[in-house]
Amino acid sequence: RAALHREHEFRSSKAISLTSFHDSLGKGGPNELKMLIKGDVDGSVEALSESLQKLSTAEVAVRVIRSAVGQITESDVLLAAASDAIIVGFHVRPDVRAREMAEREKVEIRLYDIIYKAQEDVKLALEGMLKPELKEVVLGSAEVRQVFKLSKGLVVAGCMVSTGKITRAEKVRVMRGDQAVWTGRIEALKRFKDDAREVEKGFECGITLGGFSELQQGDRIESFKIEELARTL
Repeated sequence: RAALHREHEFRSSKAISLTSFHDSLGKGGPNELKMLIKGDVDGSVEALSESLQKLSTAEVAVRVIRSAVGQITESDVLLAAASDAIIVGFHVRPDVRAREMAEREKVEIRLYDIIYKAQEDVKLALEGMLKPELKEVVLGSAEVRQVFKLSKGLVVAGCMVSTGKITRAEKVRVMRGDQAVWTGRIEALKRFKDDAREVEKGFECGITLGGFSELQQGDRIESFKIEELARTL
């Protein structure tokens, strides 16, 4: 990891992204679109790798520098940073450390549930026609320490905020291991018995979700929002 990081420090500091890739062609920019692919099963990873590499054009080759099964990790981000590559996740997500490192190293992570959508985005990027992207920004996460089942079917998760902050107004997802099992909104967020708009890292809170009562100890609740980013020229 240290060697990869040192290599990255000597490379260009300009981040590679799908939205800006086409504009760098012919201007001293790269002639390869390098990608690192992670997926949930071997079949999906192989199919996605093959389909994306077939999109190579006369101007640029699409090259997959690593394809593997499993969650997106810090070592994936380090390799992508050192190689000026984009990470594509299919039915998998980055863990907390990987996401934070990607932000620091300016590594773009694209997450997909449908192979066709990944193909379409890469094709449009090569043609310089990719529209503004919708980027997910994770605001924070909380670990479910205990689950309380109250009267009338009400379920409250006793949580500790482990990163960032949990915000009452934004959407949340429930992560069980590396799988998202539910996405929706917070119905109630409390510090002790008081309602709260947000709870920051290092503090305990009680969370009631709107429409999901199957919480388990060890689940992780992520707070996130979606931002629209204009093309980078």
